[in-house]
Amino acid sequence: MSNYIKGTIFTVVLFGIILMPVIVFGVEVPIEIKSEINKKNQEIQVLNDQIKNTQTQLESTKNQKQTLRQELKQVNTQLSQLNLGIKSSKVAVEKLGLEIDATQYDIKDSQEKIQENQKAISETIRQIQQKDDSGNFLIIFLKNKSLANSVFEIQGLVDFQDKLSVDIDNLRVLKDNLNSNLNIVSSKKSQKEIEAENLKNKKIIIDETKKYRQTVLEETQNKEKLYQRSLTKLQKKQEQIAVEIEKLEVTARHGINTNTIPSSHSGILAIPVTGTLTQGYGATTFARSGGYRGKWHNGIDFSAPIGTPVISAEKGIVKSVGNQDLYCYKGAYGKFILINYDNNLTTLYAHLSLQVVKEGQEVNRGDIIGYIGNTGYSTGPHLHFSVYSSPTVRVAPSVSCGPKMPYGGDLNPMNYI
Repeated sequence: MSNYIKGTIFTVVLFGIILMPVIVFGVEVPIEIKSEINKKNQEIQVLNDQIKNTQTQLESTKNQKQTLRQELKQVNTQLSQLNLGIKSSKVAVEKLGLEIDATQYDIKDSQEKIQENQKAISETIRQIQQKDDSGNFLIIFLKNKSLANSVFEIQGLVDFQDKLSVDIDNLRVLKDNLNSNLNIVSSKKSQKEIEAENLKNKKIIIDETKKYRQTVLEETQNKEKLYQRSLTKLQKKQEQIAVEIEKLEVTARHGINTNTIPSSHSGILAIPVTGTLTQGYGATTFARSGGYRGKWHNGIDFSAPIGTPVISAEKGIVKSVGNQDLYCYKGAYGKFILINYDNNLTTLYAHLSLQVVKEGQEVNRGDIIGYIGNTGYSTGPHLHFSVYSSPTVRVAPSVSCGPKMPYGGDLNPMNYI
């Protein structure tokens, strides 16, 4: 066989190797898993809509006259809301599990494609190495009697190099996809753990809410007259506590050194809860009308369904955790958390249904520290959020509400979130 024919055959085979696609049968996510994920998303949407409806019902009763019947109706609505929240958390845990399974299929698919791609690269390199003299264009011209044959063979080597470059780029993309999917799985697992913890805590909150309903019935003997008598005493107590806090904080505000606190800037603190801002800071119309039994609102309020997670607004140390309902039932902040930050700000989270941190504990920005509630002086589930200048903050015995009363020189939270 002539050298021309041999060269032609080699070049045709060479092009065949280069142009032949690597066939990889991908690992498909089963249609059943995709269908189940869609189903869970729809279930969560329905449950969230129902939770919103119960929240609307609770909001609509805030300004109505307080009666025993109204109080029990609110508690029952909160229990319904909590039950819906528990169902939503259960479905969310199931959905996250399915999403993890689906991503595992994508990971397996990427791993198999990476293996095939690596094989293709190895084969291309092997073919080039077999022709160890092919890298010298002069030798190629000298060994071939035909100029056309030499050009054809050189073009084949160039195409080999191009294919190698493409395969390496594809391998890089596949590895990036693999790492991305591994990160997704890690994130989903963390979310699943958090949601499972939320589910457990919502069950605790629902038990506490049932106990509260029973307490109301026992103390009033299910009689409106006894309830109204108790309510009158409570309102006097609330006014007494409000006056005490206001006096302490007027003095503390005068002690704020603006050189020691951050300048106003959005994002210094994270928004502590997913909810609706319902009350502003300072001498608002509601505060001046006696809505807080005083004339000044030392924070802002977020309305959200009972059991909604509350997060730390920044990295810091938990200064105090307390429950004022043990000393002045429905009179003050109820279950609260106070956190100090390195930036010389301290935040108060009040009216919680459950606290999940302890004094002295270090928390990171975004960590769940508690859950929206209705404890203390509260007309419905919400979070009261105060920001203080840290040097002015004190937790001291109260004249009207037990051994732990948090107060300080308050600042407008809207300047920092």
